[in-house]
Amino acid sequence: MTITDRIPDTPLLDRARSNAGYALNKMAMGLSTPAGRAAFLADEDSYLDRFALSPAQRAAVKARDWAEMVRLGGNLFYILKISAVDPTPIRAIGAAQAGLSLEDFLDQRLGKVTNG
Repeated sequence: MTITDRIPDTPLLDRARSNAGYALNKMAMGLSTPAGRAAFLADEDSYLDRFALSPAQRAAVKARDWAEMVRLGGNLFYILKISAVDPTPIRAIGAAQAGLSLEDFLDQRLGKVTNG
């Protein structure tokens, strides 16, 4: 299924995208439990095999491509569970969502620059 966004470069979590992302969101919600987090950290591929992820969703998770996960139907609140296991700072996800480097994101959005 192809989902067309009404606002360019802005994936809206509408019914079609939510339905398309069901498996991805279910997988991410599994990381809410200690057992889910342990399984993910022990063998990410085996953990992902438990869910009916599309090849594109699986690739996005493996690459930690936050913007692509959202485009593929991931609800950001669920996707953040993946970032908590890594851990990936939320500001890095914000930068990815904005299509900016972390340094540019912090400078443009917060007026700050980091050293790494």
